[in-house]
Amino acid sequence: MPSQKRKFGDIGETMAADFLLKNGYKILERNYRVKNIGEIDLIGEKDNKITFFEVKTRDKKYETCFPIETSINKKKRQNLKKICQLYLAEHGYPDKEWQVDAIFIRVDSGGRSEIEHFENVLWESYY
Repeated sequence: MPSQKRKFGDIGETMAADFLLKNGYKILERNYRVKNIGEIDLIGEKDNKITFFEVKTRDKKYETCFPIETSINKKKRQNLKKICQLYLAEHGYPDKEWQVDAIFIRVDSGGRSEIEHFENVLWESYY
């Protein structure tokens, strides 16, 4: 049985998938896991580019103690890059253009949410 944290994260991933579909992405896969490395939450395609999405969902009341941006640290970025490269090789896309984006979802006590989409988080410096 999934934990409350897992259920909250799953809700965020569904919100992110809906957001991406509305913005022209085709969802190729959800929760692509590589043993001992980690998982990519969503994999999408738009304009012939594969985009891997790391989705982070937070309750706003924890934002001051645990800012959402700090959840994708250097180690996480390294693992994301490995997972993406393995996915591309496994699916026959060795030369396909790709990037990793972050979707940050903040939910307040009234159930209202804000979605932010940060592009190319492996190579760009946002935080």
